[in-house]
Amino acid sequence: MDIRQLPGTANELGATWDGKGTNFALFSENATRVDLCLFDEQGNETRYPLNEVYNFVWHSYLLGVGPGQQYGFRVHGPYEPQNGHRFNPHKLLIDPYALAIAGNVVSSQATFGYQWHEPSEDLSYDETDSAESVPKCIVVDTQFDWEGDQRLETPWNQTFIYEMHVKGFTQQHPKIPKKIRGTYAGLAHPAAIKHIKSLGITAVELMPIHHFHESPGYLASKGLSNYWGYDSLNYFSPHSSYSSAGEMGEQVIEFKQMVKALHAEGIEVILDVVYNHTGEGNQMGPTLSFRGIDNAAYYRLVKDNERYYMDYTGCGNSLRVSHPQVLKLLMDSLRYWVQEMHVDGFRFDLASALAREMYEVGTLATFFDIIHQDPVISKVKLIAEPWDVGEGGYQVGKFPLLWSEWNGRYRDTVRDFWRGEDATLGEFAARFTGSSDLYEHTGRRPHASVNFITAHDGFTLKDLVSYNNKHNESNGEDNRDGEEHNRSWNCGVEGKTNNPEIVQLRGQQQRNFLATLMLSQGVPMLLAGDEMGRSQAGNNNTYCHDDELSWINWSLTDENKDLLRYTQKLITLAKQHPIFGRRNWFYGRKIHGSEIFDIGWFNVEGGTMHEEWNAGFVKTLTVFLNGEGIATPSHRGEQVFDDSFLIMFNAHYELLEFALPENLRDLKWRLLIDTKKEGFAKRVKTYRKADKVPVAARSLVVLKSPLQK
Repeated sequence: MDIRQLPGTANELGATWDGKGTNFALFSENATRVDLCLFDEQGNETRYPLNEVYNFVWHSYLLGVGPGQQYGFRVHGPYEPQNGHRFNPHKLLIDPYALAIAGNVVSSQATFGYQWHEPSEDLSYDETDSAESVPKCIVVDTQFDWEGDQRLETPWNQTFIYEMHVKGFTQQHPKIPKKIRGTYAGLAHPAAIKHIKSLGITAVELMPIHHFHESPGYLASKGLSNYWGYDSLNYFSPHSSYSSAGEMGEQVIEFKQMVKALHAEGIEVILDVVYNHTGEGNQMGPTLSFRGIDNAAYYRLVKDNERYYMDYTGCGNSLRVSHPQVLKLLMDSLRYWVQEMHVDGFRFDLASALAREMYEVGTLATFFDIIHQDPVISKVKLIAEPWDVGEGGYQVGKFPLLWSEWNGRYRDTVRDFWRGEDATLGEFAARFTGSSDLYEHTGRRPHASVNFITAHDGFTLKDLVSYNNKHNESNGEDNRDGEEHNRSWNCGVEGKTNNPEIVQLRGQQQRNFLATLMLSQGVPMLLAGDEMGRSQAGNNNTYCHDDELSWINWSLTDENKDLLRYTQKLITLAKQHPIFGRRNWFYGRKIHGSEIFDIGWFNVEGGTMHEEWNAGFVKTLTVFLNGEGIATPSHRGEQVFDDSFLIMFNAHYELLEFALPENLRDLKWRLLIDTKKEGFAKRVKTYRKADKVPVAARSLVVLKSPLQK
């Protein structure tokens, strides 16, 4: 290869191809020398010292180097772990700005900067070359014909999120060709999209697709893997194992094709991003990228003992988001995925860790200030997981404007209500109506609350009603891992059973949860497979199972099919009626001067709720949602009118007869949903005047009164 080395520029970090050659640039504040390493198809390495340094960016332009070229870096500097420096040029390093990465890390002594068996552990120094064990970065041609594709910008109050794993969703799908199952192409296949559309989903939230460390040694030794992918090694490259097309840059094209296919069917793409830590772990972890490039710049280290890492994530390290270059890295990554890859938003894993400055969580952290004023990122969907594992890290309701949040209090309260816990009614009402107590005072709207019952982390919906305890023995940690307090109820028997009464009750409880979720104010998020009764055999922490335990099983029983149809109808109902997706809060005020309020709260006798709110044993509630001029303008400012609804909740262990609310008995109410009787009513049943509505134990009933105008 005829290559000519020129100075290049520090303005474009990473590898930037311009049609004639490639500019390479790497930030390292404390390095003494940086070598660019090019590899041919046989794995032979050629090194090019980057002699140009500007603002701590080491750079060079190589004329004649183009797309498909494999590369990495070796960075020289002090190896002084006690002072925060872990430079070791024997270790090939992944470019933080690489747009594609070929292959995966092979766990071995070579990938560690220290010698495993030395008494001094990580203070020792290892000279084993790691080039054969570290995946190579790839120079990428970013050109792609989007054919006019743009972000969909679905309004928040019309958004229905589906959390899913790229591989797990399609790995066992019988109508998707085997060669593309478990890949971006598999998710773009018409059979996959057909299922998502049949549910009425408007946005898929993809679990991490940034390139990550698949087989860290502690898992590989147990025959397990890092299935969930919450250990990123790079924030620009789509994970290569999810590509059916190849690893030499083809994964970038395949990801773009997937986004374009989903957008064509009206489905947004939200990425679960892990900007709080990396897959290099604590001081005993491997040297793969940031640690070897500039450990002290990229990571938060313990003051006065910089050998160790601040760990707000439970994963060994925390990124130093207060450092200007780390902030730049994260913002450049976010803009890249929006502008170049056309994604519609992000869910930030352990987002509280990003807010920590001087060891405290604060909504005025620099990261959030920058996002707020960024002309690109401020316009996409932003969702925080509003907690981390550090002290004071639980920050539900405390994120700033523009942000929605995974509402953990919604999950906990709804679980407690339906398993019959006392003293949950008042908070249940708040969660059902959008959690105004958490979000209204900050100027945010109901969509700030992303409501969920289950997520990837924890029980599936089927397991939530089938297990009291976690069963994580297959994780190889003697069932010590995973959440202990699941707020679950097995309905009388732990695990599988053929008892028809328990089977019926479990189905009923799943219908209760799904109806509550879809009819609550806020943005509903459904865990993929919950609509089909997916089980993980009681395992609430399947992060390490790239197998049938985690993959969706598409072989559906009649019971699963019934639940699927019920979920489809629920989402259709919620989408058809704007009363379930208001843009603004309920205010408990009268409509058009009448005596009927926009929302009403009633007891089982039909009277207005008063002292019942404070009676811990009360587990019944009727909610009236007034669709007559609901003051829910569309984004165009149009007035919206809708049917009105009564939702009767009974979490008691016995059937109760609910009276219609006193001031609503002149209206004609049609039975729409009865979760005791397998969901949507199959025959017309109406109530009015003094009629009593039977609501079975642990069930809910939905009544509809047609729009009067």
